[in-house]
Amino acid sequence: MLHAFLVVVQIVSALCILVLVMLQRGKGAEAGAGFGAGASGTVFGARGATTALSRATAIFAAIFMLNSLALTYLSTRSHEQTKTILDIAGQTQAPAPGAPRQANSTPASAPRSAPAPTPSGSPQPQK
Repeated sequence: MLHAFLVVVQIVSALCILVLVMLQRGKGAEAGAGFGAGASGTVFGARGATTALSRATAIFAAIFMLNSLALTYLSTRSHEQTKTILDIAGQTQAPAPGAPRQANSTPASAPRSAPAPTPSGSPQPQK
């Protein structure tokens, strides 16, 4: 349950970082802003968006990193694994090496016996 919750937090924080980085302006955009271009088209004003978006990006980056560490810790922690049907089938007891076999316990892929030699010692011809 905790692992699923942390995976959801990881995905949400990654998407938030992606959106916040895409909303921020690049460093090359400041050269055009010096001549008056682009400053009037921003939602937060000329400087207000820089600090708010940068701070939000830093917060989500910290959440992402701490969550990554928590997920790593949970995945490496030793815990008892649940048994599957294959594990249970592998633990069935085989008959002891000298025990008599039951009549219908012969496997279907048992090797065929070789033809019995004739009294002269040579094998019978196959048809």
